[in-house]
Amino acid sequence: MIEPQVYKDVLASFPSGVTVVTTLDSEGELVGITASAFSALSLDPALVLFCPNYTSNTYPVLVQSKRFAIHLLSGEQQAHAYAFASKDKDKARQLPWTLSALGNPLLEGATAIIECELWREYEGGDHAIIVGEVKNLILPGEPVTPMIYHRGKMGTLPAFS
Repeated sequence: MIEPQVYKDVLASFPSGVTVVTTLDSEGELVGITASAFSALSLDPALVLFCPNYTSNTYPVLVQSKRFAIHLLSGEQQAHAYAFASKDKDKARQLPWTLSALGNPLLEGATAIIECELWREYEGGDHAIIVGEVKNLILPGEPVTPMIYHRGKMGTLPAFS
């Protein structure tokens, strides 16, 4: 049997980016979730995936809305990452956002945004595997330094030389 804490420690050794996935609930309010389990999946068709915990209060809203925006967070967006990682129902109330032409709530300052429609959902143990079909890609006018997650800490990716 795999010891859960050793499993977590080993996986924490792999640095990853940090994303926030946003959508609107049935009342038109912004909801979202912080996810480091994110990956590109396919070029043709263009697909990406992320893995929310089934116990997240955002998970059922994401599945019901069938569309979402994945924000690849910048190093300056730690407050966003922590806000959307919270279980608080009003976790995003203080964050400004705009509505895209596709109906997704967008946060400013990300290194990139991927707007998707729900393509498939799969079981993945205690997490769902949500596959989104890419409908729109947004890059900022100027490059932005990404955030990374490693050994339980978030920070700005150091410059490479």
